[in-house]
Amino acid sequence: MADEAYEAMSKARRQRDSGNIKGAVSTLESYLEKDPHNTKPRLLLAEILVYSSDSRSYGMMQLDVILDLEPDNHNARKALVTVLKDKRKNIRECDRHYRYLIEHCPRDADLMNSYAIFCKLQLVDFDRAEEHYLKAIALEPKNPDYRMNYAYLLAGDMDRPADAKEQLETILSYDPADAKAERALIQLMERRFNPDGTPKKKRRFFKRR
Repeated sequence: MADEAYEAMSKARRQRDSGNIKGAVSTLESYLEKDPHNTKPRLLLAEILVYSSDSRSYGMMQLDVILDLEPDNHNARKALVTVLKDKRKNIRECDRHYRYLIEHCPRDADLMNSYAIFCKLQLVDFDRAEEHYLKAIALEPKNPDYRMNYAYLLAGDMDRPADAKEQLETILSYDPADAKAERALIQLMERRFNPDGTPKKKRRFFKRR
């Protein structure tokens, strides 16, 4: 059935790429009727349903089926957290899946960065976000996106502009032409530092009595 699975998936990808989403779904469903335990075409079906159609819930059902068959299918679990992470009602479930992935994929820098963003935006846990940004950076020190995200956390959420400045300067030490890092550094210096380079004192706001 392996060759048939490959042919079905190839056909479905061509249909998806040409805009024939219904045809792609039908091709994969037809194949899975004969080989329901094959998780590769089922994962492709889930991805098409989630990202290329309006049948997200049906796609999530496919991911659940895959994880029932193969609990260690990390690609299916990663797809599932991608769907779950933006909805506050799914925070606890999404965090559970993320923790599983973090434990089983400790060398996945993108996963560490993704979880750090989730910790910052959804859990509002800045310490945990920092922990996982640092893990991502340790795995890929020259990745500018990880350092940029970490710099935003440091400057905007943790009130550590000097540390944010260090991250931006590190990006520019690797790539002096990185316009995004240069722009961010200029803005940081204007907003959070005095002309002599010392950090500005944090403004304190008091309620009127």
